[in-house]
Amino acid sequence: MLSDTKARQTKPRNKSYKLADQGGLYLHISAHGGKSWRYDYRLHGRRETLTIGAYPELALAEARERHMRARKRVAQGESPAQQKRTDKRAAVEAAAGTFRAVADEWYGAKAQHRSGSWRESIRRWLDKELYPIIGNRRLGDITPADVLDIMRRVADRGAARTASYVRLVVSQVYQHAIRNLRAEYDPAQSLRGALVMPEVEHHAPLLSRDIPAFIETLDAYPGRLQTKLGVKLLLLTFVRKQELMQATWDEVDFAGAAWRIPAHRMKMRDPHIVPLSRQALECFRDLKEVACGSQYVLPHHGALDKPMSATTINKAFERMGYQGRFTPHGLRATASTLLNEMGFRPDVIERQLAHTERNRIRAAYNQAEYLEERRAMMQSWADFIDSLATGNVVPLRGAKAV
Repeated sequence: MLSDTKARQTKPRNKSYKLADQGGLYLHISAHGGKSWRYDYRLHGRRETLTIGAYPELALAEARERHMRARKRVAQGESPAQQKRTDKRAAVEAAAGTFRAVADEWYGAKAQHRSGSWRESIRRWLDKELYPIIGNRRLGDITPADVLDIMRRVADRGAARTASYVRLVVSQVYQHAIRNLRAEYDPAQSLRGALVMPEVEHHAPLLSRDIPAFIETLDAYPGRLQTKLGVKLLLLTFVRKQELMQATWDEVDFAGAAWRIPAHRMKMRDPHIVPLSRQALECFRDLKEVACGSQYVLPHHGALDKPMSATTINKAFERMGYQGRFTPHGLRATASTLLNEMGFRPDVIERQLAHTERNRIRAAYNQAEYLEERRAMMQSWADFIDSLATGNVVPLRGAKAV
């Protein structure tokens, strides 16, 4: 019989060997030094081997107990090795059927075709709201009550709209599972309208008379220079906030006065050119000086290898006194409203706003559409903003549509 001391002191040899204990139990030592408890037996005229566990993780005493249980099964005509394989396969299948496994599969199929902001939001809702509660549960075991409980947890934090989005994520994961014959029903589907949603906060524009006060407040804002310049760039370029947050220096063409945003970072998945006014170029140059070598135009305050947090500019608006009245996205509405009022062609404005291009063939080359008109419009817009800030207003006039 083996002793624990002898098992511990065994050394590897040029090839695998074994040290017998009793009743077919032995310690297997591989040529690489790995040790495991094994049990050889014969069942129905055939030799089988059961790997009981690794040593020293499984001590000698416990290995003997498991060996005795396995011997009883053999005496009853059952194969412990076959049962172990069956149990392992069932565990793998169970893990593959959990909400986390299916959700990760769904996310992986979708993420490559979606914007960075979509990927960031979905990942956050999965990791923070859903996985801690139902991530390891099988799809068939999750009920509408479970989903509603998660929604209420989120809503109780004052985030009712996020709770609605979380429900939608659950529903989309289940729809993916149903299409792949891995679930039979969607427990989130019946919960549409289960929570009272707050009124939609529209991205109301600033009036031209409100812009001087906005710029004055921004200039006085005591936050980081990068944040202030980021807000100013949103006003001058009217890109979406996430498109600016993720911007990298290789996208900015200083010589050509253009910012080329690749398709994978755009909401509509089409590449986009932003002609840069003199004022916008000045903002980019100032940001380059304080970027400290980061690849990002707006690096994270605590980590240069990450972009600025998506909430930083929102918080700046709150501290500037615009909470509940005006949002970063409202700068797009401001530019659109005023440019239309001043007579710039709607097609030119819409192209610069990078709104949906329904004709996908046209979308393949329209990133440069109306480029010269857009360049002139962007410079006129920047000059107009400057004039409002100084009080020496320059009329903003665009070419009337014919």
